[in-house]
Amino acid sequence: MRPHDLPAPGPEARAQSRALLDRIAAELAANGNWIPFARYMELALHEPGLGYYAGGAAKLGPAGDFVTAPEISPLFARTLARQVKEVLGPGEAVLEFGAGSGALAAALLEALGEVEYLILEPSAELAERQLARLGTAARWVERMPARFRGVMLANEVLDAMPVHAVAWTRAGVRERGVCANEGALAWSERPAAGPVLEAAGAIAPELPPSGRFESELGLAARAWMLLVARALERGALFVLDYGFPAREYYHPQRSMGTLACHYRHRVHGDPFWLPGLQDITAHVDFSALARAAAAAGLEVLGYASQAQFLVNCGISDELQKLDPENAARYLPAAAAAQKLLSPAEMGELFKVLAVGRGLRPPLMGFARGDRSGSL
Repeated sequence: MRPHDLPAPGPEARAQSRALLDRIAAELAANGNWIPFARYMELALHEPGLGYYAGGAAKLGPAGDFVTAPEISPLFARTLARQVKEVLGPGEAVLEFGAGSGALAAALLEALGEVEYLILEPSAELAERQLARLGTAARWVERMPARFRGVMLANEVLDAMPVHAVAWTRAGVRERGVCANEGALAWSERPAAGPVLEAAGAIAPELPPSGRFESELGLAARAWMLLVARALERGALFVLDYGFPAREYYHPQRSMGTLACHYRHRVHGDPFWLPGLQDITAHVDFSALARAAAAAGLEVLGYASQAQFLVNCGISDELQKLDPENAARYLPAAAAAQKLLSPAEMGELFKVLAVGRGLRPPLMGFARGDRSGSL
């Protein structure tokens, strides 16, 4: 889909995007008309008051730009709660990163009962919406706790972390950045250097016949994993997101990368279209995450498709609790479960990675179909 086929935003939204463009233009002017794509993505998504996640427009659900698993059905959280209960020790807490609309937290709190539930939400605007929904049932924290025992959750969080855009070519590795060209934002490249060149050199994908392979490096996600590892004294982190192990992520057939933009439930590929009004995402490299966790002293506890994880945790049992004889409740729930599990929907594209410390695998979510060997 081309951006000009997308629904037109209103005047207020356009004014917000223009203000963000002015902010980006100032950054470009201060840096020789070039910034790494990772910096552009950070501004577009998280610039206070102007970025996509910092603005006031609805983002999740039918009125927003995309729908996450917790919005599809409470079945997702009720099933996940079974895994959380298995890991959670007496007096331990749950920490959710980027709680979105608060749907996952609300359903988990209902399923778990009395538990300390912490939320680390970088978006002040989303935190306000979560507070309105959850009230005093949760507690918001501003930074990663120095020490934590319990369960950490990151559901569709890492795909929105800034990524470096890279092109491997026969002439060497290029870092793809952003410049201003005739009054519009455009791609611009420089020879890769420093950590970007080091990370790209460690991957070295097979070049297609064109001699050029474009993709992304999630260096921010790896750094985030190191912070998690320092804090986690006992327990597990569950990362639920769309992505692949490295051999699939950098497969020759994926030579155009994984960047995608979401606007009013439409997906397109232009990250420079009305910045601040659309989500910009990249798939997660689960191999890189697992390596970062292991290097920091955490154990990989399991890696599976979302479908396999939910089946292992008993989603069918949760569905049966709704009474199949009550068609008004059961049929919509069954349709939602199909979307969560179907390989053509979320079941295969979305994965679950668990890493932790002080636990004895296998966890129930990975009792069958564990793909840790593919990482």
